[in-house]
Amino acid sequence: MATWHVRSRKKSTGAKLRKIRKKRKMDRGSVFLETRIGTRKGKAQRARSGMRKIKLLSAETITVSNGKTTKKTKILEVVGNAANIHYVRRNILTKGAVVKTELGPARITSRPGQHGVITAVLVKEKTQK
Repeated sequence: MATWHVRSRKKSTGAKLRKIRKKRKMDRGSVFLETRIGTRKGKAQRARSGMRKIKLLSAETITVSNGKTTKKTKILEVVGNAANIHYVRRNILTKGAVVKTELGPARITSRPGQHGVITAVLVKEKTQK
C-alpha cells in the first residue's frame, strides 16, 4: 500500500487548514521493495512523464570504489544498516547499508529500489590500539 505525500490538514497550533486542491497521482508514494542478496532480478515501473524506473528486487554483485579505482565484486552479506537493525538479519540492501564484499566492507551509496544498480565505497576499518 502506497502512502500519500500531501500537506498536513492542521497547523502547528491545531487549527484546520483549508484544502488547496484534490489529491493527485503524483502525491502518491511507492511501495518499498526489499532488495535482497541473490541472482539479479529487476522490475520495470512507469515513472513520471513516461520514463521507466528499474526497481531492483535482488542482486549479487556490487560496484565498489575506493576513491581511485572502481571494481565489480560479489556481495557476501549485510553487516550493518542504519535504516533498520532487522535488515541486517534479513540481508536487505538499502542506501547506507554496510555490506561485506570480497574487497572488504563497503557502504552502499545508491538507492537499489529506485536506481536499479548498487554502488558503494570502501569503508576504512578502525585500527585497534
